Amino acid sequence: MNRRVDAYFTSQHRGTDGGARIRVKSALIISWLVLSYVALVFFAETWWQAVPAAISLSLAVAGVGFNIQHDGGHDAYAKSRRLNRIMAWTLDMVGGSSYVWRQKHSVIHHHYTNIEGVDEDIDCAPFMRLAPQQPRRWVHRFQHVYAWPLFGFLLPKWAFYDDFVSVFTGKVGSQTIPRPKGMDLLLFALGKMLFVGWVFAVPLLLGHSVGLVLGMYGFCALVTGICISIVFQAAHCVEEAEFPSAPTGGERMPRGWAEHQLATTVDFAPKNPVLTWYLGGLTHQIEHHLFPRISHVHYPALAQIVRDTCAEFGVPHYTHAHFRTAIASHMRHLYRLGQPTSATA
Repeated sequence: MNRRVDAYFTSQHRGTDGGARIRVKSALIISWLVLSYVALVFFAETWWQAVPAAISLSLAVAGVGFNIQHDGGHDAYAKSRRLNRIMAWTLDMVGGSSYVWRQKHSVIHHHYTNIEGVDEDIDCAPFMRLAPQQPRRWVHRFQHVYAWPLFGFLLPKWAFYDDFVSVFTGKVGSQTIPRPKGMDLLLFALGKMLFVGWVFAVPLLLGHSVGLVLGMYGFCALVTGICISIVFQAAHCVEEAEFPSAPTGGERMPRGWAEHQLATTVDFAPKNPVLTWYLGGLTHQIEHHLFPRISHVHYPALAQIVRDTCAEFGVPHYTHAHFRTAIASHMRHLYRLGQPTSATA
C-alpha cells in the first residue's frame, strides 16, 4: 500500500503537506471565527442576534481544531516544523493545550487506538461506558440519552482541568508523558491566558454581565463539545469498531499496527464534500490513522488506494455511507453497553 501511496504523490508531483489549499482554507476559517466573535461580543444586543453568532463562533472554533490544529499537531500542515508548531498552537488559542494533545492524541491514541486502559479517548468513567472491558454502572443504561448534554462538558473539563492535571502530574490517564518545560511550558501558560482573555476578560471589560458571559461560554462549549465529540465517537465508538484488550505479561498484540487501525476505526460519509471539507477530512478517519503525517486534503484520493488494498488482502474496511448512520450506530453502541446483559460482552 505504501508503494501505491508513493506512486500517487509522485504522479501528482506534489508533497504530502496541504500546500496552498490548506493555507486558503485556514484563512477562511480564522476569518469565520473572528467575524463571529466580533458579531457576538461587539454587536449582538438581543438573544436572537446572540444565539446565531454564538453557534457560528462555536462551529468556527471546532473548524480550527478539525483543520488547522489537527494537521499542525500531526506535522502534516506544512513541510516546515516551525509552521506546523504554530498551526498546532491554534489549539491553545481556543482553550486546549497543543503540548498535551500531541502526547495524548498523536502518541497514545494513534498507537493504542481503542485499547482499554491505555487510550484515554475512550475513558469517560464513571459517566459513560464506551468499551466492553469497562465496568458497568446502573446509570449507564441511560447513557445513550444523556450523552449529548454530557459532551458539552468536554471543553471546560479539557481546558481547565485535564490539561493542568497532565502538566502537573506528567500523566495522561495511566500513561506517563514528558512534563513540559522551558518554551513548551511558557507557551502552555500563554495559551491559557490568551484563551481566558478573549473568552472572558474582553466581554467583561466591554460591560457584559458576568452571568451573560458565563452563559454564552457555556452555550458555546456545549455546541463545540458536541461537534467535536460526535466526530470522534462516529469514528471509533460504533458497532463495527473493535476494542482490543491490552496484552499482558509482555505479549504482543495479535494484529500488526495497520490491521489494528483498520479494526478499530471507521470511515463515515466519505462522499459528502461539505462535511469532508469542514471536518478536515476526518470523514476518512481510517486514512488519517494510517497516514497521520499526510495532510487531510489528500485523504479522499488515498481512500480509494486503501480500499483497493484492503479488498486485495481480504481485510475489512468499515465505512458508514452517511453521517446519520454513523451516529445511529454510535447510539446503538452506547445503548448495548449500557444494558445489564452487556456487562461481560
